[in-house]
Amino acid sequence: MPITELLERNAREYTNDTALVELNPAITEVRRVTWREYELMEPNPKAPYRREITWGVFNEKANRFANLLLSRGIKKDDKVGILLMNCLEWLPIYFGILKTGAIAVPLNFRYDADEIEYCVDLADVDILVFGPEFIGRVEEIAEKISKNRLLFYVGENCPSFAEDYNEMVANSSSVSPDIKITDEDYGAIYFSSGTTGFPKAILHKHESLVHSAKVEQAHHGQTKDDVFLCIPPLYHTGAKMHWFGSLQSGGKAVLLKGTKPEDILSAVSSEKCTIVWLLVPWAQDLLIALESGKLNKDDYELDQWRLMHIGAQPVPASLITRWKAMFPNHDYDTNYGLSESIGPGCVHLGIENIDHVGAIGVPGYGWECKIVDENGQIVDKSDSISVGELCVKGPGVMTCYYKNEEATNECLKDGWLYTGDMAKYDEDGFIWLVDRKKDVIISGGENIYPVQIESFIMKNRKVQDVAVIGIGDERLGEISCAIIQLKEGEECTEDEMNSFCLELPRYKRPRKIIFAEVPRNATGKIEKPRLREIYGAKNLVDRENRN
Repeated sequence: MPITELLERNAREYTNDTALVELNPAITEVRRVTWREYELMEPNPKAPYRREITWGVFNEKANRFANLLLSRGIKKDDKVGILLMNCLEWLPIYFGILKTGAIAVPLNFRYDADEIEYCVDLADVDILVFGPEFIGRVEEIAEKISKNRLLFYVGENCPSFAEDYNEMVANSSSVSPDIKITDEDYGAIYFSSGTTGFPKAILHKHESLVHSAKVEQAHHGQTKDDVFLCIPPLYHTGAKMHWFGSLQSGGKAVLLKGTKPEDILSAVSSEKCTIVWLLVPWAQDLLIALESGKLNKDDYELDQWRLMHIGAQPVPASLITRWKAMFPNHDYDTNYGLSESIGPGCVHLGIENIDHVGAIGVPGYGWECKIVDENGQIVDKSDSISVGELCVKGPGVMTCYYKNEEATNECLKDGWLYTGDMAKYDEDGFIWLVDRKKDVIISGGENIYPVQIESFIMKNRKVQDVAVIGIGDERLGEISCAIIQLKEGEECTEDEMNSFCLELPRYKRPRKIIFAEVPRNATGKIEKPRLREIYGAKNLVDRENRN
């Protein structure tokens, strides 16, 4: 069954039920309008604060865009790029692409003009759909990329180098196109996060997309009555596939354009959200705001909030301890996944395993996992000492890296996806993420795993965030360097932090401590290549000489 059939089903069975809500706290005008009212409004420099669409209108909008694409010659296996911030148009556009049999290609909203050009060329994009936030970047490359593709603009005041999406879809048929699509048809190309260089294009079939919807509902027990708060960007598999749980259950989802603690709590309260997926920095900020008294949770209606789950990066156990103290009635789950495994869920902790906080968990619904040592041997689940590479297998594994056979062959072997993440079992057979294979620090012949040091330092009450990287050393080859971001208003010295780290084994203690901001990308992952560029051995010496 292709993923589009779930939307068709919801449109039939829940026609007038709310499917999506868009909230934008940055807009001061607070007015509730329906999608149809919004389309009839006079142009206004301020968009409404809140918009919503039903499942019926969602499907109708997807059909209109599908028919527009077909009228422009789009056919099965063509590619249509999406370069939009989270908005009410995003998902109808995505499903409109899929309904034609074409392949949706979401793009990272942080890409600069060169990266946009690189990705649309790599993925052979035929049409690029973009929003107002990207006019400048697309204009830089419009002359080059428009020679081979069409440019559709979503928003007011369409630029001269693009065509007006709103005008075109309004004149397109709302009848579902008669295109036969199967599980084996290609559905989407997602890009790797680019933490190790230019992103790779990851090709998935409809089978992968549908499996991710089943996984999400199976793990979190989503029902029609659940309301999912979606904050991360929809271009990323994490946000999209968590939302697929709402698609599977027919429930409402809220797209929140903002990450401030007060905006998150207000959205949960006003929309009666029951499930919230947070990234580590947002959870940290929210706890700090509540613990400091800046926000009072009694000012919000939060009793219906039943589940908080986190993914995209290792979660410090100390964070969940604090969370459970603040929200004792919340279920908690963490999800591990990659874009290559259609996002979250190939490994998950499970809400019943709160006593194993810190682990990423066990194989997810419909998934298999194994850990392979440096000699290619499978690590036994009873071995709680050996560290190896985590491998996963299941219906959600990518087809390939598009147009990159060499990279595909490196990570896909006999149906197994070799993740590049180092992991180990505990005595109960739960999987613990140790670190990225490429992030392991080799100091004096000893393997040092930054995540273990980061988790320890996060226990310090003054620490907001931390990243540990390797920097060059003449004697040891590499030494560990901790970049520590303190909470607002806190002060700490190197000596104080070194004393705190005395509880660590000597070889794991950071050899260098720097107090500075820890950069994270849009999906919450620490930008370690950027930190290595800033604090690499030569740069570090230059900085110290300047000081």
